[in-house]
Amino acid sequence: MTLTPAARDRISAFWMLLPTFLLLFAFYLYPTFYNLELSFTDITLLQLRQGGDPVGFANYAEFLRSPSFLDIAINTVFWLTFVSVSLMLILGLLMALLLNSEFLQRIRMTTFARLVLLVPWATPPVVAVIAWRWLFDPTHGSINEALLWTGLISQPIAFLANLTTVWPAINTIIIWNSTPLVAVSLLAALQTIPEEQIEAAEIDGATRWQNFRFVTLPYLMPTLSILGLMSVIWTFNNFVYVWLATGAGPGTYTNVLATEIYIRAFTDLRIGYSSAIGVVMAVVMAAFGALYFRVSGLMDMQDRVG
Repeated sequence: MTLTPAARDRISAFWMLLPTFLLLFAFYLYPTFYNLELSFTDITLLQLRQGGDPVGFANYAEFLRSPSFLDIAINTVFWLTFVSVSLMLILGLLMALLLNSEFLQRIRMTTFARLVLLVPWATPPVVAVIAWRWLFDPTHGSINEALLWTGLISQPIAFLANLTTVWPAINTIIIWNSTPLVAVSLLAALQTIPEEQIEAAEIDGATRWQNFRFVTLPYLMPTLSILGLMSVIWTFNNFVYVWLATGAGPGTYTNVLATEIYIRAFTDLRIGYSSAIGVVMAVVMAAFGALYFRVSGLMDMQDRVG
């Protein structure tokens, strides 16, 4: 049988993509389905070889009915994700606008500012948390020493142990480490805006705010949409910042879904229960992604119609 050129191209593309599909299956799909299987058992860390007994949806029901579920959900959704990502996007946009401004060009600080901005981004999260723990230290930390010297406080504050300051402190670490990526990405998007459109808006009498609202922001929205989605996924699933900064403490005050998985799996040794929590996280992120793209698509359609 003689194949058409289009059929031969499809077959060639299939064979070229097959190794990638196999890698995806090996590193993503198989662990996902295996984790789903474990979530329906009572398997523990001590019985991985012999396996556990099927328990149906008991692990899911226990987690969703647990007294700590609401606190963990609020910590994960609001404090860890919403607050961090919102401030990350706002500050990243402001930094990008500053780096793209004529002011820095006039004082010849553009290159230096961009290099300084890359330092937090290039710092590994583990190193960033350790550095900030030292800065927040109530005995030797530079932040407390500066606040005491200026007279803003009369005694040191244990930022990572005080219930009123622990979440702002964690948010500070996340924002410091992650905002440069947002700023650099938005800066690249800003530099693709045609100068003719900005100049035309200024000639038509547009103010700076109107120029930003109706010319600059529409060009940035696709980049902001992708950055928002990726930042939410990365932050929602992040384990390093909370665990290394506070160990989910004081007590369990900063416990989030990622640290709850770790505690249940490696402290309580309940692999099946922790797998169920992981599946819940995956379902929440899948639902958020679908809703996010749906809303973004509707907004983009409205802008085109308008």
